[in-house]
Amino acid sequence: MKKTTADIMVDALVSNDVDTVFGIPGAHSYELSDALARRSNDIRFIHTRHEQGSGYMAYGYAKSSGKPGVFTVVPGPGVLNAGAAICTAYGGNAPMMCLTGNIMSHLIGQGRGQLHELPDQLATLKGLTKWADRIDHPTQAAAKMTTAFTEMNSDRQRPVAIEVPWDVFGQKGVAPEIEAAPVRHTTLDPESIETAAKLIAAASNPMIMVGGGALDAAAEVLALAEKIQAPVASHRSGKGIVADDSPHAMNLIAAYDYYKECDLLIGIGSRLELQMMRWQWKPANLKILRIDIDPTEMVRLKPDHAIVGDAAEATAALTTALSGHKAADRGAEFTAMKDAARKASEVVQPQMSYLDAIRTALPRDGFFVEEVSQMGFTARFGFPVYEPRQYVTCAYQDNLGFGYNTALGVKVANPDKPVVSINGDGGFMFGMQEMATAVQHGIGVIAIVFNNNAYGNVRRDQMNVFDGRLVGSELKNPDFVAMAQSFGMPAEKAETPKELQDAIERALAHGGPALIEVPVETGSETSPWQFLHPAPHS
Repeated sequence: MKKTTADIMVDALVSNDVDTVFGIPGAHSYELSDALARRSNDIRFIHTRHEQGSGYMAYGYAKSSGKPGVFTVVPGPGVLNAGAAICTAYGGNAPMMCLTGNIMSHLIGQGRGQLHELPDQLATLKGLTKWADRIDHPTQAAAKMTTAFTEMNSDRQRPVAIEVPWDVFGQKGVAPEIEAAPVRHTTLDPESIETAAKLIAAASNPMIMVGGGALDAAAEVLALAEKIQAPVASHRSGKGIVADDSPHAMNLIAAYDYYKECDLLIGIGSRLELQMMRWQWKPANLKILRIDIDPTEMVRLKPDHAIVGDAAEATAALTTALSGHKAADRGAEFTAMKDAARKASEVVQPQMSYLDAIRTALPRDGFFVEEVSQMGFTARFGFPVYEPRQYVTCAYQDNLGFGYNTALGVKVANPDKPVVSINGDGGFMFGMQEMATAVQHGIGVIAIVFNNNAYGNVRRDQMNVFDGRLVGSELKNPDFVAMAQSFGMPAEKAETPKELQDAIERALAHGGPALIEVPVETGSETSPWQFLHPAPHS
């Protein structure tokens, strides 16, 4: 049977369990849009109001579910508009796939100024992704789509991209049977496990630091923590891997205090950003053990011992190797440190009070999507999380405006779970047009907009560091409640933490998209940076 390139690509999506594609149709890829339309029983197409929204929704879908997040945009400006989302997926280790077009095959590289032409789009995509390639003929479509899925899902998950020239999407070729793409598996070195077990057995005060690479190793991490009686710390991507109400979970404030006496830091799927980039201080006798699927991580930060492998498999092997190890129960000690950290963090107001209100209203299985905002910064230590993937972050890109659009993708991937998106007024305006997408497709995200009429962090820095010279940091905003209502969603204003809690509960009962605006006096928020970038221990 012969099929078009576009049809073969859609066959590959279905064979790899893709059930949703985000995007905006365009002339270069009409055949792909039509192929998706003809497979609407298998794949839901969610069209957005901006290409960046398509990319962020695919990111949120992937990050919250672990499944591939796929989006399609036109070449040139469409790809560039989605570039911030691709960067986010790269930094956040998300399995995301960009499908785009290009100009006619015979014109690529000639620089004749064709519609949406970039000087070298494929090179641009390769600079943003783990892997990118072009399908030049329908006979290549199945193999290159399979390779894309293999690269995206193998080893360290990261985004991939495929471009197809305008004229190739509609060309027909023999359509092979397509099976799910294989995933490469890294084999553990038994000697490396044994050496690591000896290192752990010799430690008196070990600490486990988890990151996004350990999202699928929650049970194994907790088993190791309980075996060796170590606290488990996280910064952002690792939140919830060990539930925050477990005795072994420590937020970054408590972990910093424990770190004073730490003699072994065990990094599992983590760049160790807290310890090596933020705390910038090492106890005199500290040794570092790292478990990571990416061997290049061991070059970037060379540990005393390295295990290259899957986080769950390697952590389980370590626990088995420590079968004879005994450690006294330190739960009460860890709990006391956590209580002290909580008390210390209460000075960060009004953020902590509002975050408490959100946590009270949001069910235990709900998703929380942060933003680059005063509430988002504080949430890194001030918002408890109970399961992996429930706290969705933009990782090290820290790109303003990612939050609301990402949250829409989170909700599409988890339709039966509540999703709350916290935003500053500045960041929310980056993607507010996607309220139309939320209403049109019935995506029930609760958007909370904390309105301080400023790019708050920029304004604070200008006040404190640059003698109060304010440049481009104060904002004139619309009426967010009226704006949301004009899109057709319920909206209200909440002026206290209790009012916010009640408003969230009403929005959850409603079940559809909603917006809550929370006015915050400009400049009134306590800086959370004393905890995010604490002074080194003396």
